[in-house]
Amino acid sequence: MNYLNIDKDKLLPIVTELNVLLADYQLHYQKLRNFHWNILGKNFFDLHVKFEEMYNDTKIKIDEVAERIITLKHHPISNLSDYLDVARIKESSSLLTDEEMVAELMNDHKILLEQLSKVIDRANKGKDEGTIDLIGAYIRELEKSSWMLNAWSKNTKAELDTSFVK
Repeated sequence: MNYLNIDKDKLLPIVTELNVLLADYQLHYQKLRNFHWNILGKNFFDLHVKFEEMYNDTKIKIDEVAERIITLKHHPISNLSDYLDVARIKESSSLLTDEEMVAELMNDHKILLEQLSKVIDRANKGKDEGTIDLIGAYIRELEKSSWMLNAWSKNTKAELDTSFVK
């Protein structure tokens, strides 16, 4: 039964980009666990909790992306060696300062946002509304999380752009 109403030939480019996203999320998840376990210093309490919140959210996204690939009638990659080969996000040292950890996560967010855009592009070409809907929400959430990490990393005297304020 064809329940998708999507041209079969347009599925493979979507699934390929979803598998890259899945690999990126897996590496990002492990990095968050690494940082959660290894955070030290004055920001321990705040970042320990924040990293746990972030890896729990990422764990849900990993499952949703894998299930979306299955919904599109393909198998998600699922071996650690495949994740390491496919992911654009790379592993990180455990021996980073709190500021280095946040900078590393901000870089991961940039990579994830680029990959999410690739998925949206392929899904648009394939008229895959289910994937577009799923990924659009991820973009919004990741942009907000990026804003918060960026705000954390700023000097408290930093100001927002006031060019639109009268």
